[in-house]
Amino acid sequence: MELPRYAETVVVGGGTSGAVVAGLLAEHGDGSVLVLEAGPDYGPVASGRWPDDLLNAAALGYTGDWGYTSEETYADRVLGFERARVIGGCSAHNGCAAIWGSRIDYDGWAAAGLAGWSTDDLLPLFREANRRMRVRFYDAEEVTPFQAAWLEAAADSGVPLVSDLNDLDADVGMAASPVNIVGGVRWNSAFAYLDPVRGHSGLTVLGDTPVSHLVLDGNRARGVACLTSNGIETVGAGRVVVSAGAYESPAVLMRSGIGDPDDLRAVGIEPRHALPGVGKNLHDHPSARLAYRGSPEMERRMEAFAGQRWMPEEQTIAKLRSPLYPQTETGFDLHLYPVGGPIVDGGGWRWHVPVACMTPRSRGSVSLRSAEPGDRPRIDHRYRSDPDGYDTAVLAAGLGMARAIASRPPLKDLLGDEIEPGADIMDHGALASWINQTGEHYYHPVGTCKMGVPDDPLAVCDPRGKVHGLDNVYVADCSVMPVIPRANTNIPAVVVGERIGRWLLDSNP
Repeated sequence: MELPRYAETVVVGGGTSGAVVAGLLAEHGDGSVLVLEAGPDYGPVASGRWPDDLLNAAALGYTGDWGYTSEETYADRVLGFERARVIGGCSAHNGCAAIWGSRIDYDGWAAAGLAGWSTDDLLPLFREANRRMRVRFYDAEEVTPFQAAWLEAAADSGVPLVSDLNDLDADVGMAASPVNIVGGVRWNSAFAYLDPVRGHSGLTVLGDTPVSHLVLDGNRARGVACLTSNGIETVGAGRVVVSAGAYESPAVLMRSGIGDPDDLRAVGIEPRHALPGVGKNLHDHPSARLAYRGSPEMERRMEAFAGQRWMPEEQTIAKLRSPLYPQTETGFDLHLYPVGGPIVDGGGWRWHVPVACMTPRSRGSVSLRSAEPGDRPRIDHRYRSDPDGYDTAVLAAGLGMARAIASRPPLKDLLGDEIEPGADIMDHGALASWINQTGEHYYHPVGTCKMGVPDDPLAVCDPRGKVHGLDNVYVADCSVMPVIPRANTNIPAVVVGERIGRWLLDSNP
């Protein structure tokens, strides 16, 4: 399909949020809408062209991964920062946990001056996101023996079992997670929002069309430059919505000359619009995991279950409060999320229990290594770098809580020996050191195009996603989140698309 000469709205990136924005605009007949997706567009769910691993929600998918890594950040290892380069974005390869977070997350955004982002403002959009993404709850008989054992042991240890992890006013509890899974298929945002409008004449979706930069004319974008088989081509735009994700959205802006002038000049880009916050405020939920040897009985139960039912490796989540959390305040600071089942393409089994700090204080950045659009950005999360060691301390406490649950029946007889970090790493100091050597992440990068009021030095966008100082450029994805919610960002990313997309319907390009 050829690149159109002009579109009233150009959406840069057809990921989780971008598919939502484009689908809403096309659904309401809001002029011509062009989606430019860097990865492939496999068409509607019924096309038969989707790779199996992106459809099968039993495990994470990896087809089309961008290949981002920590590179030289750590001296002794390389940490993968998996992101999906495909229509539907990370909703096409993630674990499908349809979690909302806590009331204090979004009320905190509103209290910082982001009108329209309070919990009460967003609740109708969360419900609509759940409806379109076909979110459902597991029936009791669908819960695997491994996950059921965690639920039973959690209750035995004093963690309440709850009916709905998305009660935004509940602090502590464990349950099977609500999921956007339909008959074992990962129901991504392209299926939910683009498939119903793919036949509309005003919508064009172009896969394998990465965006180099925006073409600015004063305080407006007059077009978007794309990488095509013919080289760099430009399409005119009435307005541009950048929805390329927490890593690529700031990169697109910076290649357009939008960002910190000193950072831009350092890679040979002439500054066009000074916004020092572009690429700053990067954060994610840091995590660490226990690993167990398992037992023949656990394997027997799981094999028997798999002989009768579809078996996901992720299924339950616990919301927990570490001893560091202020006991007089509402909320929580930990997720515990057991992962268990056969190793995909590897043979054997894995029995892991990761925990994640849901209130991280560490901040990192995304920067350019050159002006070339083919060069991936440099990503430095600076996990667990906060000066007080809070993030590491929360994780250490969370591992201790996970160990306590694992010691309760029936888990204590089913898990076998702890093999990572092992029985010789028990005290806080040794555990903290191990976390800092082996720590991971929960796959939820946010914040690099932060929404904020004009006097916020790191603010990139206003509360409606419009880039400060530009008339027709918006950002709509997890990069606009000023502070990460206590949630897997799967459904919150859809809600960002719903929130900004519906506001765009009220304005003209």
